[in-house]
Amino acid sequence: MDYRQLKLGKHGLPTWDALAPLVIKLADQQTEWHGKELNVAVADELDLPDDLRHLTYPNHQNIIENRVGWAVSDLTLAGLLQRIRRGYYRITDLGQALLAGDQLLDQNLIHQQPKYRQHQRDLQERQKRHQTLDVPDTETEAEPISAANDLAQQVQVYNAEVATDLLQRIRESAPEFFENLVVKLLVAMGYKGPNGSAWVTQLSNDGGIDGVINQDALGTSTVYVQAKRYEEVNTVQRPAIDSFYGALSRNHADRGVFITTSSFSKKAAETAKGFSIVLVDGIQLTELMLQYHVGVQVKQQFTLFQIDEDFFED
Repeated sequence: MDYRQLKLGKHGLPTWDALAPLVIKLADQQTEWHGKELNVAVADELDLPDDLRHLTYPNHQNIIENRVGWAVSDLTLAGLLQRIRRGYYRITDLGQALLAGDQLLDQNLIHQQPKYRQHQRDLQERQKRHQTLDVPDTETEAEPISAANDLAQQVQVYNAEVATDLLQRIRESAPEFFENLVVKLLVAMGYKGPNGSAWVTQLSNDGGIDGVINQDALGTSTVYVQAKRYEEVNTVQRPAIDSFYGALSRNHADRGVFITTSSFSKKAAETAKGFSIVLVDGIQLTELMLQYHVGVQVKQQFTLFQIDEDFFED
């Protein structure tokens, strides 16, 4: 393929969305691709001159392969590709349909897909819930303080993206995986206590209870869990809360946690408050997963220093 026929961006290389049709075309030729192999295969298809094919960023990352990676990422968010396991992708039915269609597979079409739009709504809702950091606005504040706030804001934005991607990954998981996940999260949060126990109930006979956490060795204090793995548009309504309360009553329980990957209606929230049921929606779920390191790992840490004024006092 003559790369010069594509939309070109910085460095005279094709933009990520110009590469999307080729990504989908090659993805359709194999049952699965390792992400790095797909990046290289697409880049090799472009007939780039050697200086452009091997052009790198200052960190030595290959630029054209990086742009293919961005295309793979957005195509996955839009549901045209599916991440089937760590590092491996395959084309979806939607991807095949769009590949066979007449529409131009560009940034606009990719970003109009329902899954991508859902991802953006999740991200916007997450950003709304975060209070913006107080950036000093007086001339007396030192520049390093502003720089520290800028760095903190960048970290917050990055983590919001990770949490949003995490939520989509959970929505695509199996129901039993989700039930195990929420129990692991509550254990990581300390609900089990030092001598307690926690387990997921059997799917065939859970009686409306998905998980149980005994907070002490004798089981005198127990938390019951309901987990609903829903798409963002499938809001949990009041009848689901009533049903969970019935299950709690049958178990003579006085506390329960209802966790979903979507959200709760106003009536559901009011009912849960009256029943002393704690609600955790998809946004809060992934915030807690980041906070307690469940399903994620620390990528990088930074240490910021300031002068210890007490050290220099007489």
